[in-house]
Amino acid sequence: MRLLGGLSLAAVILALVSYTVLNFVQMQHLDMMPATISVTGEGEVLAVPDIGQFTFSVRAEATEAAAAQEQSGTIINDILAFLEESGVAETDVTTTSYNLYPTYDWIEQICLPGEFCQRGEQVQVGFEVNQSVQVKVRNTDSASAILAGVGERQATNISGLNFVVDDTDTLMDEARTQAIADARTQAEKLAVDLGVTLGDITGYFEEDPRYAPAPFQVRSMAFDAMAEEGFGGAELPMGEERTVARVTIVYEIN
Repeated sequence: MRLLGGLSLAAVILALVSYTVLNFVQMQHLDMMPATISVTGEGEVLAVPDIGQFTFSVRAEATEAAAAQEQSGTIINDILAFLEESGVAETDVTTTSYNLYPTYDWIEQICLPGEFCQRGEQVQVGFEVNQSVQVKVRNTDSASAILAGVGERQATNISGLNFVVDDTDTLMDEARTQAIADARTQAEKLAVDLGVTLGDITGYFEEDPRYAPAPFQVRSMAFDAMAEEGFGGAELPMGEERTVARVTIVYEIN
């Protein structure tokens, strides 16, 4: 019994020692993790757009692929020549898509009364070409007149006149600098309120939300009226482009 009691006492002592050591290790681990605060800062930059962007497309159909391509190419070349005459640089004109595919008709069979009637069939009747081109207009005052001119030259569809800032990277850099300064100001105020001092930065996260004005939609029927009445183009307000940066910074506190 004495031996059993001694063993039990030794086991209890060993358990207490193990529990104490474990708590000590955990406390050491907790002490290694510094206290931190996290703040989010925001910066915003407004800029007047300096370029206009729009897209036009040309669609052509013919019985032969080469004929459809020639028809489309003739119209495109005429529009490109007009853009060059209007001061649009060649580097500001980009083909965004070019598609050539066959076209089909559904031919119904003619059936005589009392005879077995075969179902109709799909027959290739020609080819269609569809080419889309994006244009940047750096002289924004002439954007409306250029749209009208493109419409007069048989463009099938014109859409999405957007006024934007060309150098968005510079705007984002400026907004980010403001956001970091805003986060620092908030962190310093929070440190004073908490009665602590700021240490090193231990974490950084950046969002990248960019906002653009709604596109000005142009209807193709408007260009017929422009051509008939000699209209030079409507007034197109550009507004402002808003660039926002948001950053989250984690500071160690002492």
